[in-house]
Amino acid sequence: QVQLVESGGGLVQPGGSLRLSCAASGFTSRIYAMKWYRQAPGKERELVAGISVAGVSTSYGDSVNGRFSISRDTTKNTVYLQMNRLKPDDTAVYYCNLPFYDSWGQGTQVTVSS
Repeated sequence: QVQLVESGGGLVQPGGSLRLSCAASGFTSRIYAMKWYRQAPGKERELVAGISVAGVSTSYGDSVNGRFSISRDTTKNTVYLQMNRLKPDDTAVYYCNLPFYDSWGQGTQVTVSS
């Protein structure tokens, strides 16, 4: 059974950093594309970042490009989202997604506030 579990969210001041993790089980994540989305209160879910099969390429939403970085550790079957220079507008619940199985994690809250 495919399962995705996010962690690493929390409260951070503007300009700070956080690293989110998405631990995958039930399949081998290194051979599947993975994505991070976020959803803020009252807003639609937004694609934040994606990593292709075997990590050959990455892509980012315009609002996070240059500040966020997606990566994977194949030995741990985990995908990461490194978030730097965080802004209050980055406040949202962050979800990892496995498109091939249309599987989602439970989400982790990120709050950027002073």
